[in-house]
Amino acid sequence: MRTSRTGPPAADTSDRHPPLPARLLPPLPGSAAWGWIGPLLVTAFGTFLRFDRLSVPHAVIFDETYYVPDAFGILRYGVEHNYVHNRNLLIAHGNTHIFSSGGEFVVHPPLGKIMIAAGEWLFGLTPFGWRFAVAVAGSLAILLLARIARRMTRSNLLGCVAGFLLALDGLEFVMSRTALLDIFVMFWVLAAFGCLVIDRDRFRERLAALAEPYPAGATAGELAGAGAPAGGTAQAGRGVRWWRLAAGLCLGLACASKWNGVWFIPVFAALTIAWDIGARRAAGLPRLAGPAIRRQAGWLALAFAVIPFAAYLASWTGWFVTSTGYDRNWAAQHGLHVPVLSALDSLYQYHLAMLHFNVGLSTHHPYQSEPWTWLVMNRPVSFYWVCPAAGHAACGSSTAQEVLALGTPAIWWAAIGTLIVCLGWWLTRRDWRAGAVLAGVAAGWLPWFLFPGRTQFYFYSVSFAPFLVLSITLCLGLLIGPVTAPAGRRVAGAVTAGLYLIAVLVNFAYLYPVLAARVIPYTAWYARMWNHHWI
Repeated sequence: MRTSRTGPPAADTSDRHPPLPARLLPPLPGSAAWGWIGPLLVTAFGTFLRFDRLSVPHAVIFDETYYVPDAFGILRYGVEHNYVHNRNLLIAHGNTHIFSSGGEFVVHPPLGKIMIAAGEWLFGLTPFGWRFAVAVAGSLAILLLARIARRMTRSNLLGCVAGFLLALDGLEFVMSRTALLDIFVMFWVLAAFGCLVIDRDRFRERLAALAEPYPAGATAGELAGAGAPAGGTAQAGRGVRWWRLAAGLCLGLACASKWNGVWFIPVFAALTIAWDIGARRAAGLPRLAGPAIRRQAGWLALAFAVIPFAAYLASWTGWFVTSTGYDRNWAAQHGLHVPVLSALDSLYQYHLAMLHFNVGLSTHHPYQSEPWTWLVMNRPVSFYWVCPAAGHAACGSSTAQEVLALGTPAIWWAAIGTLIVCLGWWLTRRDWRAGAVLAGVAAGWLPWFLFPGRTQFYFYSVSFAPFLVLSITLCLGLLIGPVTAPAGRRVAGAVTAGLYLIAVLVNFAYLYPVLAARVIPYTAWYARMWNHHWI
């Protein structure tokens, strides 16, 4: 029993309330070693799946036709470069003489293509080379999610479950094996989210340390009465929150991969503000006022505006230092010759053209889909299709080979229900984990509803796929129950959760041939087309 600084010995309330530090920051489970071993094993499994037969198909598939030569142009010239008309044929045959003169007009920032270029530099202009970076990002995302889920749930088991589910998600799997940009957005967004979850723990750890001298088991009101807030308010807001700044850097890199990363910035900023308010309330600290608010606002602006913008701008370094980038000399051609301002004005005009293209894109595509259909996967995208016979009707006695960007139904369809559970959980219990999952899905999904006339594709949803997995993981944790739950209930919950994981594994294995371009009989391929819109 501790003694209050301002009064007589406190009554023993440990049976009524856990100690304040434990309420602010529940301990992580088990040893640090086991917290890494499990996630690393799951990551090794997912990495094997992604790198096995990575060169298949041995061809440029879907929008690789844009990003492969763009990346190679960056590798050779520092910027995306114009290429000859028959680039697909030349790349597929390993011919590197694909460029003409001048910079190319591209409508996405350069970072994702720079990362693809790194693989081309290491392994050459080959399918393995241009898919290497996406496979690395998709594999590391498994490790990130496993560690994030472990920290959120305080469970080694649930952390491994989250990583296992992401390893077996068909959409994440396909995007980890195709040289497109969306997997990089997902990776950097997930990294930013992980940084903020760690920052949340570090801030609460600081508050718990400030609360340590006060009565064990005290409520927030009792703590305030004991005098805790007086010294804690000033100290809790001081110091550099490096993990929050790191989150800002990751968000900037997400935007530098593709613009849809920008929606996560205000959502994640709102999340961390809400988490801080909740932590202060739990510790019995008063609301911030005056200089403290201005100081915190300054740090928030640095983390969620200045650093992301600086990271985004830095990704254009190749465009700045060369003279051949698209629109690089726009300002000079229009009379502005001030060294730095001229380059920035040219970049601004280039971005206006990019914005006009991205917002106004409305060309019909046979695989386009509306965002409200994404969770049910009504229209996945076929990245690659080969049948030796001409047309589907003639393929009946032949073979088929396809890469279909399709999520694992046992994951995506289950996530519809678990998101509803998380919504109810957050509304009734205000559980921060459920709120964080919903925020991540909202940031990656809902903005697409603002552009109903734009051409959109289901695979854009990979940016929020980890949050769908988190929603399932949280609900599996509810199903199993806490350690204090009756043994029978925990056994039944664990068996049910185990059966679900087996179902996911079987579902992924069944669909694997059409996710990884296995050559299979046409009848076997057709049996996997559960929805005629998948064809």
